[in-house]
Formats: sequence, C-alpha cells, structure tokens
Amino acid sequence: MAQQRTRPDDATPPPAQAPAEFQAALEALATVHPRPEVVVEHIPAPQRLAPWSHAVGIRVGDPLDDDEEIASGRFIVLFDPEGHEAWQGTTRCVGYVSAETDSEMVDDSMFSEVAWSWLTDALVEHGAVHHSVGGTVTRTASTRFGSIAAPEHSVDVEIRASWTAEGTDLDKHLTAFLEVLGNAAGLPPPGIHLLSSNGQPADSGA
Repeated sequence: MAQQRTRPDDATPPPAQAPAEFQAALEALATVHPRPEVVVEHIPAPQRLAPWSHAVGIRVGDPLDDDEEIASGRFIVLFDPEGHEAWQGTTRCVGYVSAETDSEMVDDSMFSEVAWSWLTDALVEHGAVHHSVGGTVTRTASTRFGSIAAPEHSVDVEIRASWTAEGTDLDKHLTAFLEVLGNAAGLPPPGIHLLSSNGQPADSGA
C-alpha cells in the first residue's frame, strides 16, 4: 500500500506571537516538495533547546517496495531571536540520518568523508547559506544470529549534524538535507526509475 505523501506544511502552524523571522522560516519550509519515495511529517520538537523550535520526521521507502522503510531521519529548527553565542546566529538546523547501506562500505576508509561531503556539498549546491557546521558519521556492522528475521550481515550509517542558517530560506536547507537522506538510502537520482522484479518501473503500478 502506498504511503501518503506529506509536506512540512502539514505541521501545526506556529502561534501568532512567534517572531516574524521564525514564521517566515516555517513558511519557506512549507514550500518543499519531497520526491515520491520520501514521507515528511510533523513530529514534536524539543522544547528546552531554544525559545522556538520546529521538527519534522522523514521516512524513505524502498523504490521497489513502498511498504519497506530503508532510511529515516529528523530535521529540527531551533530559533532564538536574541541570538545564541554557540551558534553565532539566531537559527540552528539539526539533522539526523539513519540508513542501511552496502556492507562493502564498512571496509572503505573514505566512506565517512564521502558521507559527510554529501551534506556540505548539498548545502552549497542548493544555496543554503550557513556556517559553523559540525557533526559525526558513524558506521555500524551487525551480524545476526538465531531466529531474527533479517539479513545475516548488515551495515548501518548514522549522520548527525548541525549548522547555523543565515536568513529565513530554510527550504534550501531542508532540500539539501533530503538529498543527504536520499544518498544514504541509495536512492537513484530524481527522474531515474528502478525496475521491479517484473521488469516494469517500480512506480508504474503494472
């Protein structure tokens, strides 16, 4: 069964007294249209990290099986109208990605650097003006035993990152982050369709 596609504007709107800059940032987020395999939905935002916050959860479905989740993530916006010394700004974006990846990647010494470049390159390519970016890339190899219904060997990658956004055009920042999530999930470039087992495009309905 196909999952319902949602956008960041499905979230509860901010209170009327929210700062104009924060409201403008959320309005920009609402213009983002994720690719078909991606579901974006509002989730509770952390309340103690900043005076104003907003968060969305993201799930990526397998292009060949929409009921199968192959990656997930969170995108959080923290806003302090007074500015935050550690952020060197008023708006901090926080992203988290978790995805199962190719088991051969665990032996690639450059994989962490490549995965981190997905974020830094995407922010630049989408014109998301930012600074003070930092985070981690973690690879975990697992071997399952006994009756656990899952592949015997698997490798998971986690990317945790945060950066300070300039301006209110957070649509560019979320779009860049969705690209990172797609890369981690191994999705083909937009417009390229994988073939299902019957030789038809995965989304053809055939």
